[in-house]
Amino acid sequence: MEFFGSLQSLGIEYGTLVMFGLLLALLVSGIPLAYVTLLVALVFALGWFGPQVVPLITSRVYSFVSSFVFVSVPMFVLMAAILDRSGIARDLFDAMRIIGGRLRGGIAVQTILVAVVLAAMSGIIGGEIVLLGLVALPQMLRLGYDKHLAIGVVCAGGALGTMVPPSIVLIIYGLTANVSVGDLFTASFLPGLMLASFYVAYVLIRSYLNPNLAPIPEAEDIPTAEKMRLMKGLFLPMCVVTGVLGSIYGGIASVTEASAVGVAGVILSTVVRGEFTFIMIKDAALQTLQTVGMIVWIGMGASALVGVFNLMGGINFVSDLITGVSDNPTIILLFMMLILFVLGMFLDWVGIALLTMPIFVPIIVTLGYDPVWFGVLFAMNMQVSFLSPPFGPAAFYLKSVAPEGITLATIFRSLLPFIALQVLAVALLIAFPGITGR
Repeated sequence: MEFFGSLQSLGIEYGTLVMFGLLLALLVSGIPLAYVTLLVALVFALGWFGPQVVPLITSRVYSFVSSFVFVSVPMFVLMAAILDRSGIARDLFDAMRIIGGRLRGGIAVQTILVAVVLAAMSGIIGGEIVLLGLVALPQMLRLGYDKHLAIGVVCAGGALGTMVPPSIVLIIYGLTANVSVGDLFTASFLPGLMLASFYVAYVLIRSYLNPNLAPIPEAEDIPTAEKMRLMKGLFLPMCVVTGVLGSIYGGIASVTEASAVGVAGVILSTVVRGEFTFIMIKDAALQTLQTVGMIVWIGMGASALVGVFNLMGGINFVSDLITGVSDNPTIILLFMMLILFVLGMFLDWVGIALLTMPIFVPIIVTLGYDPVWFGVLFAMNMQVSFLSPPFGPAAFYLKSVAPEGITLATIFRSLLPFIALQVLAVALLIAFPGITGR
């Protein structure tokens, strides 16, 4: 019984230090983030307040997982899982050959355009990078593309699902910050396309400055009948994208309802293509359970930890520390971006959102910034986290399907120019908030 309330004697300053020290030590030991946050939350709940506070923590966790908008997460994950198992992405890539044509760097540009469409269909980055790694990377390497350029395009393009609606990152941010997910989707659309255009411009400039990086493919006379067959590969994906985003932006459906429209559209597409099987649906459902289960567990752990930290007075303490950095709101904002950037090197984006946004968003509102704009800025920052070493998930996704001889070191080195473009996009969003339309 001496343990209950004993941690209170540390005070909030040392208590915060001990809490984050314990978090770091357990994470370094290899324990998954969800279990680490739950364990630390339980230790501090009992050690600071005693058993009577546990029901308050469970109620906070319940409020997170019972949100109606959260239903859209498994739906969009299911869309991605079905796409993984169909030939839709491969046909979409083949159809883009018509656009790429004889353009120098055309296959890389084609890959980025396919990535944008795939992002608009599901919003999940893992599946996109694996798909592009299987379809686009071997073709670029076969045609003599510089391996660093090809690798960077696949990873950076595949990570666009973070920014392009319907982004799971924006959905989780909307839940955490209590802002409209529909508004977030509307505000992120142009910045997402802006970042994709940066990638395209980089590929074209580098390709024309150094023709050896991206040889022009041999002239190919595609018959009209073949062009029509290839164009069919664009039709079904564009129908799904129009159904999902059109229903949201047109005010016809909420984000949750639009996610169901998307799943129905992808399933119907597989039926039309003759690919639908119950085994495919079963495997996609199991993958969805695995992915969403991870997100839910991290969400539960982070919600519990933030709840305990809030009861301790820690959120006010950290807020005062951050706002005490400077009287200039821009300096405070840049400091937040730096914190997110550093955390992104080591933590999953779900954990970052759920651990930091309850602290950051109230500060942002107090400083007079728009929380919807900040959500887009957060998602753009998370773009960097997907690519940055040492634990950038995009690199590990690609490594799982990359040809022999491509090491993680090679992948991370290839990503550096694209990380610079992402940082540039973050800077532009800070300097010109109007890009989001807010």
